[in-house]
Amino acid sequence: MTPMSFIRRRAALLAAVFPILAATGCAVMPGSEPPRVNIVGLEKMQGEGFELRFGVKLRVQNPNSIPIEYDGLSMELDVNGRALASGVSADKGTVPRYGEAIITIAVSVSAVAAVRQMLGLADGSARGELPYALRGRLGGGLLGGTRFSSEGTLKLPQ
Repeated sequence: MTPMSFIRRRAALLAAVFPILAATGCAVMPGSEPPRVNIVGLEKMQGEGFELRFGVKLRVQNPNSIPIEYDGLSMELDVNGRALASGVSADKGTVPRYGEAIITIAVSVSAVAAVRQMLGLADGSARGELPYALRGRLGGGLLGGTRFSSEGTLKLPQ
């Protein structure tokens, strides 16, 4: 292989890979911020056996100058330091630059997780507030997507 053919091959490879890297959006860009995700609603869904199912509505805000294109979504929800629900969705979409979108994802709550939560409430440690942690990923792109996390406190009715 001559040095010139080696350079041509490298240039062709770079020309083929560059558009893919550019299309991955803010997940790769240095200085980009992760999306802000908040739970804005719950809808009861039909479950199987001992599980509970909910449609969780998430407000996803993109604080970046490049849209976030996603192909799939996953999330996990912990309440009071214990795993409560998890879910996945095969939906595709875009969160516009400096914009937001509402995404609904079906999640499952196992009977064991529900019992653990009830026991946690019964021990009196909650005191009117429950800390929660939401973690997930908007799938897609060359590096597998954009991760997000959110923490806060749920206030219990008095």
